[in-house]
Amino acid sequence: MTYKVNLKNSDEFVLLDDFSYEWLSSDPYYVALDFLNNLRLHSSGCAVFQKNWRKLTGGYKTETIYLHKLIAEKYLSHQKTSKASLVGAMNGNKLDCRVENLFFHSRSSAGRRRKAQNQSGYIGVYRENKRYRAVISINGKPVHLGMFDTAEEAAAAYQRAQRELLKKKDETPPKS
Repeated sequence: MTYKVNLKNSDEFVLLDDFSYEWLSSDPYYVALDFLNNLRLHSSGCAVFQKNWRKLTGGYKTETIYLHKLIAEKYLSHQKTSKASLVGAMNGNKLDCRVENLFFHSRSSAGRRRKAQNQSGYIGVYRENKRYRAVISINGKPVHLGMFDTAEEAAAAYQRAQRELLKKKDETPPKS
């Protein structure tokens, strides 16, 4: 059975497995926080719980619990490794927190799976006047790959450069 839990600041909802829902609605810590009734939509598109705690030294500390990460660490911790430590959603829906949809993956894998946030619709491709610029980051520095007539051509150049970088990385012997 799947539960739909409404978010406090949005018309959207989170999907939970019955066992995840039962755990979160019966665990004394999460019950005391009223966890399930205080989930919010985060700017990143996932569900979070946030609470401010008063510090003994003055001021406040904000506690943020990402729902997908909490569930993955509870039920999928055997899949977590030093490289695969980020939690992703197989279907791309960050509000689908059913265990069957969650998995651990690496930072590089996350970068390849992410969707472009720019107008071109492609990672590393930017529109300039009536043409498209392809740019890739190497060691934190932008490298210009060229100007192209279409976004698709620029995206193909970016993908070729990315494959070359990965190939070189795989061929490089580890430092001792």
